[in-house]
Amino acid sequence: MKLKLPKGAFVPWQEVMAFGLGVLRLSSDTFWAMTLRELEAAASGVFGPPSLWAAPTRREFTALMKAYPDANYEEKMK
Repeated sequence: MKLKLPKGAFVPWQEVMAFGLGVLRLSSDTFWAMTLRELEAAASGVFGPPSLWAAPTRREFTALMKAYPDANYEEKMK
């Protein structure tokens, strides 16, 4: 997956810096020398391919709720 940002797109720099500096423990020089594509590759190395980053679909979420119900779930849904 290629990271393509539309012209004028917002980059969540606070989160990007937290990941690069905090999770990957990059020096600030190394972090700022990286391209977004390189940072994406680093994220893939830590978290797997971007296809795994997506939130579950409604069907997947419903299946998870059924497999791991909260206490009194049925009562709460009435």
